[in-house]
Amino acid sequence: MGSDTILETTDLTKTFSGFTAVNKVNLRVRRGSIHALIGPNGAGKTTVFNLLTKFLPVSSGTIRYRGDDITHETPAKTARRGIVRSFQISATFPHLTVLQNVRVALQRRQSASFEFWRHEKALSVHDARAMELLESVGLGGLAGVKAVELPYGRKRALELATTLALEPELMLLDEPTQGMGHEDVGQVVGLIQRSPPTGRS
Repeated sequence: MGSDTILETTDLTKTFSGFTAVNKVNLRVRRGSIHALIGPNGAGKTTVFNLLTKFLPVSSGTIRYRGDDITHETPAKTARRGIVRSFQISATFPHLTVLQNVRVALQRRQSASFEFWRHEKALSVHDARAMELLESVGLGGLAGVKAVELPYGRKRALELATTLALEPELMLLDEPTQGMGHEDVGQVVGLIQRSPPTGRS
């Protein structure tokens, strides 16, 4: 595994009761690069993401991240390494505001789990960074709106903001522009292109 390779799979395979959904995938991702999995519905793209993030166990093959074999790690341990994913179906807290959704991600990134029980004013330390992220995905003017009230495309943008809040070293985005209008797609693609690796040690 080269020094510039952050993720590598060897013969990655997943079977379900005799049906092979992912068959011997060999993948190598270089640090700072952008890759795409392209294929029709049912081709196994989401299954590959689920294997990489341990939402599904691997049937055979290996996954190495920064040189370490993570094939049989738990999803939580893999996430702590800096691998963060989005989902095909938008995953937000529907009854929290747009700002609060991003703030939750910032609290988690800073290991402030118990801050959920603190007074609202005590959490405002995260607001400036949350607003920066919302502005970057075009949601700055909707900070006070509840996520459930957003159109689907805007929910996808919010999910991207929460993903960036976790400062991932590797982002796995499952159809990040699904349901977005043309103007939103261009903005999100540009944001992904500008997102630098965190350079964790």
